[in-house]
Amino acid sequence: MTSGTATPDRPGVRAGRDGFVRLLHAEWTKFRTVRGWVIALVAAALVTALLGLFSAQGSHSSCSNGPDEIACPAVPVGPGGEAVDDRFSFVHRSLTGDGSITVRLTSLTGIITYPPPDHDEIVPGVVPWAKAGVIVKDGTRPGSAYAALVLTGEHGVRMQHDFTEDTAGRPGGASTASPRWLRLTRSGDTLTGDESSDGTHWTRVGTARLAGLRSTVQVGLLVTSPGDLTVKQGTLGGSVEQVRFTQATGVFDHVRVQGDTPGGAWSHGEVGATDMKTDWERYHRPAGVDESGGTFTVTGSGDIAPRGPGEGLRIENTLTGTFAGMIVLVIVAVLFITAEYRRGLIRTTLLAVPRRGRVLGAKAVVIGLVTFVAGLTAAVVAVPACTHILRANGNYILPVTRLTELRVMAGTAALLAVAAVFALALGALFRRSVAAVTAAVVALVLPHVLATASVLPEGAAQWLLRLTPAAAFAIQQSIPEYPQVAGHYVPQDGYYPLAPWAGLAVFCGYAALALGLAVFRLRRRDA
Repeated sequence: MTSGTATPDRPGVRAGRDGFVRLLHAEWTKFRTVRGWVIALVAAALVTALLGLFSAQGSHSSCSNGPDEIACPAVPVGPGGEAVDDRFSFVHRSLTGDGSITVRLTSLTGIITYPPPDHDEIVPGVVPWAKAGVIVKDGTRPGSAYAALVLTGEHGVRMQHDFTEDTAGRPGGASTASPRWLRLTRSGDTLTGDESSDGTHWTRVGTARLAGLRSTVQVGLLVTSPGDLTVKQGTLGGSVEQVRFTQATGVFDHVRVQGDTPGGAWSHGEVGATDMKTDWERYHRPAGVDESGGTFTVTGSGDIAPRGPGEGLRIENTLTGTFAGMIVLVIVAVLFITAEYRRGLIRTTLLAVPRRGRVLGAKAVVIGLVTFVAGLTAAVVAVPACTHILRANGNYILPVTRLTELRVMAGTAALLAVAAVFALALGALFRRSVAAVTAAVVALVLPHVLATASVLPEGAAQWLLRLTPAAAFAIQQSIPEYPQVAGHYVPQDGYYPLAPWAGLAVFCGYAALALGLAVFRLRRRDA
């Protein structure tokens, strides 16, 4: 006779899971039945949204081109949806279907100048990201797709496409004795860049795929030169920036285009040219091209790259109420635990639930969820509404993808939720409302204020935003730092040293540590 083996029930596991669910329900009931906490939660969401709306309503902008104020010119948008600078001297002709362009670059020189009337000094020099080379572009409209193989002022040969993509080739410059050969080849939507020192032996630099590239494109020579950024450290911290006007000149020969080139003649123009010229451009020689015996001397200014820091508002500027809302939520989170200590109710709670860590875990889940919902509601209201108001007032807001916009809104809600859990843990550690609220606000707000208010040297400010809970504010950064942009990426301009989710992870680490210490103390000491 055989007997089967019965699988025993696991009431402990089921009871444990069900017990925590019941505990969550009990803590939620505690929260929602205290009218003051619910009102404060709603007030935090309103403060976060309304402060952003009030700030947007009072922000107006216009551009000036003389005594009259005019609307700011439209900023081009690249294929990826980002705001871009797309201005360069372009010697071009049409190319239909597949083909290639090959050139020899024998010189890249330039000038740097202060604009009149304050300064009129012109000095020779090429800025690091001045560019001269060959390009295939989907028309001459600013922001249209392109791939380019260029020699830069200090970063050697680069294969760049669609403004954000950059691949390094060989370092070095160009001269008559040591020229650089550049070749860009189109095959369907694929562009391939090769370089050579002698025009015979070629080295692959990179490949780009431009989805949807039209059959007929513009192919030719480009020269551009961004402004020369100089940064001076302030006396008490921070920095002072100044941008000087620059021009670059490239000398090309052995220019050869293979493929179907309808029309056959070369054209010259300045992509992205506007009537709003700088003082230097008004009073000195403009960009242009000279052709003699098959040699092209091309002079240009501007840049073909993503927009740098300080060139427009960002969607996170609509969330100026985050600090105020966070402080209200921190107070609520602290009271959620300290009120039980003050009234002696914590003893009753711990008698009902002997596993003390679960009590604090349930409180953390409840306060984290309710603050996340409040923060998300505020962000979903503030970002689109404030963006609409700012644009109606003439402000330019740097465009971002929908995914980035969702990340900023959800990340702001997550930031507030983690702040609430952090404050709850401090409340359990200190068991005093004032001490816990003060510690939470100091840990979160003070490092951020010191780092972004230009009162510390830049290095110290960067480290504060790497090592303190204030690193979490990186989750609101919508525009990334681009290494190929000559910009000054600093906290006071809204740029953080850590990636968005990495910054939030630092804060999550602090919250987890504080919660772990709170559980340890709760287990070791009487309530």
